[in-house]
Amino acid sequence: MKYIPIKNNQTIPLSTIPELEYRPFLELNVFTLMKSTAAHCVSYFGFHCDGKIKLICCMANDESHDIHLSSCIVNANDTLPSFSQHKLVFEKFEREIHENFGVQYTGHPWLKPLRYPANRFNKNTTVADYPFFSIDSEELHEVGVGPIHAGIIEPGHFRFICNGEQILHLETQLGYQHRGIEQLFLEKKKLLQRITLAENIAGDTVAGHTVAFVNTWESLCNFQPGPNLKLARTLALELERIALHTSDLGGMCTDIGYQLGNAVFGRLRTPVINFFQKWSGNRLAKGLIRAGKTNFPFTEKLSSELTQMLDEYEKDFEEIANELFTLPSVLARFEKTGVVTNAVATSIGTVGMAARMCGIKRDIRSTHPHDLYTGLQHEPVIKQSGDVYARARLRKKEINQSIGYIRQIIQVLPEHESDLSEMAAPSRNSFTISLVEGWLGEICHCAITDAMGELMLYKIKDPSFHNWLAVAMAVRNNEISDFPITNKSFDLSYCGHDL
Repeated sequence: MKYIPIKNNQTIPLSTIPELEYRPFLELNVFTLMKSTAAHCVSYFGFHCDGKIKLICCMANDESHDIHLSSCIVNANDTLPSFSQHKLVFEKFEREIHENFGVQYTGHPWLKPLRYPANRFNKNTTVADYPFFSIDSEELHEVGVGPIHAGIIEPGHFRFICNGEQILHLETQLGYQHRGIEQLFLEKKKLLQRITLAENIAGDTVAGHTVAFVNTWESLCNFQPGPNLKLARTLALELERIALHTSDLGGMCTDIGYQLGNAVFGRLRTPVINFFQKWSGNRLAKGLIRAGKTNFPFTEKLSSELTQMLDEYEKDFEEIANELFTLPSVLARFEKTGVVTNAVATSIGTVGMAARMCGIKRDIRSTHPHDLYTGLQHEPVIKQSGDVYARARLRKKEINQSIGYIRQIIQVLPEHESDLSEMAAPSRNSFTISLVEGWLGEICHCAITDAMGELMLYKIKDPSFHNWLAVAMAVRNNEISDFPITNKSFDLSYCGHDL
């Protein structure tokens, strides 16, 4: 067997992942498994193993609902044929492997640094010496934005090459705030410390990343969460989706000068995050999701308050959304701006909303469901035009859908489980993968334990890892004045990429 198929949130012995020579490893993942359009790479990483580098590739199939695992042992000084020369979706994964371990690739588009981690292989590379793409011309000019922004957002640098007002090329450079989150998961030994780390991977995706972590940990410990835990996690994910999509619609209004929309969408976000505070004491849902237990059961009283909040929200949301999508001045800025075609999005491996905006049916809630999504029969919202308008409409439709799911799952609440069973110790020499559809898209957490059951690797992939290149492709041939609205229409995470 060249690979082993597993399901989302399944734990297997590490030794059962087939180990291949590099050439068969490449052919399996690049040519065999990716023959189907339903297949995509959810994670590809390396780690030190007996003085060598062990590579593990995780290929999800959205039709079979399996994740196909395979591995390969290489040396740090090896020069290997690149996956990326055949399938560009592997480009960033190979850049990370090169940066972390020094593995060289032939045929890769450009092995430039990705994150500048403190433990990188070549410490002579610095963020100040990042090798930007450049074009020599007397008629072209470069425009730099960041890494210190005028807005209160995270550090990232955008380098434009323009012909007059027209953007020919955009390159996004991140890595300014690399925090070493993955290494901290190994250094911190207490479960509460690790859950706190998960809550702080990306401040706009607290529920998404924390659910991914607790599902990973419970799988490692062979713990089966009950109906209450599944309800709380599903609710938190859908409320987070409503809050962030609402906030983004407000931000998009700001970037086109529609102040009424910004004000109303901003106001509508507030009761959603305030409900998190009523429920758990924190507006971002920190403290709400815990492995093996809950400190804040979802009660009938909370259910009644949530229903009332959604009733009030929905009425005002529909009114302002109707205004937004019928104003000619709005449509003139949204339509045919920042287009990413289906072919481009497929080639670079977009996930989540950045995939669904142009006809790619990619949504973990339907393809690899977990928690209460297994019973919701989720049907992803799909748009076709791939422009700012598609991304705005998709947000609106997903908010409507999330409200419907919440109403459905809180109709009859499960009985509170007062005495949850104790979790066992993590399985030894094991591998676990957890996929969650966050509001931005596919989150992937992988964990590997050693012979003592201790974490020896914790690998995190935020959806922004896949999608930043989509922003660069979207702005090509647009005027530079359209960059703010295009960028906001994706609203990708800087820290989620930097970890």
